[in-house]
Amino acid sequence: MKKSKLFKRIVGFISLGIFLTACGNNQKAADATENTGGEAKQTITVGTSPGPYSELFLTAVKPILEKEGYQIKEVAFDALLQADVALNDGDIDFNVDQHTAYLNNFNENSDANLKGIVSVPTVPAGIFGGRKQSLAEVEAGDVVAIPQDPSNMARALLILQKAGWITLDSAIEPIAATPSNIVENKLNLTINELDSAQIPRSLADVDYAIIPGSIVYSANIPAEKSLLSEDILKNYELVVTVDGKNANTDWAKAIVAAYKSDAFAEYLAKENTNNYWFIPEDLQK
Repeated sequence: MKKSKLFKRIVGFISLGIFLTACGNNQKAADATENTGGEAKQTITVGTSPGPYSELFLTAVKPILEKEGYQIKEVAFDALLQADVALNDGDIDFNVDQHTAYLNNFNENSDANLKGIVSVPTVPAGIFGGRKQSLAEVEAGDVVAIPQDPSNMARALLILQKAGWITLDSAIEPIAATPSNIVENKLNLTINELDSAQIPRSLADVDYAIIPGSIVYSANIPAEKSLLSEDILKNYELVVTVDGKNANTDWAKAIVAAYKSDAFAEYLAKENTNNYWFIPEDLQK
């Protein structure tokens, strides 16, 4: 009798252990599905940064995804670099505030595997007046401010070349250009490299400035005041960025579909009457 009761207790403990282990495994499986972006993942987290691209996503793309059953969680960052670190660490699922050149630079310097999954509307960089208000006023010795970060520095130099003020070494890859690759500075311009966010505050101290579109937006500078806009290379189109391992998940495909949807195209048709946004080929109807 005692043996029988003892046996029943042992069997009961074993059964309870199996039950608890199974529950734990089921929870781990559910967590794994959520964390890897599997089909059950319905809450996706976007890392936002100050500027037009996050705002465009939240205003026009987020509602489309919500109609598809997704919940969008927002985590705000003061700078894009912070958002990329969080994305690489798995703390967020995607961001929408960088171009491919910046993304590639981050991957190289951080041993990361971030990937752009679709190009999105992009605000061109341009030449803006400081002490001078037209390209025709340019003269020898003028001071031009350009961004100091490598990707935006290169695009700034391409704009100066488009204006006919400098000539870059044709052997250098355009997205890798630096002032050292200038082979002809026809006007002997003084080129000052500044943090992009500081350039609008420095307009009174320079004759001209190259300002990226996101900074134009955040500084409340009217985009139509651009004296000359860049010809946007593919590597300078903004992209929705994810960890490479999540590029083919259902939720990533849903984001791509939202940007390519008729609803988003209709929104742009209404809001882009002054051609503020460059629409990439990916999204053209």
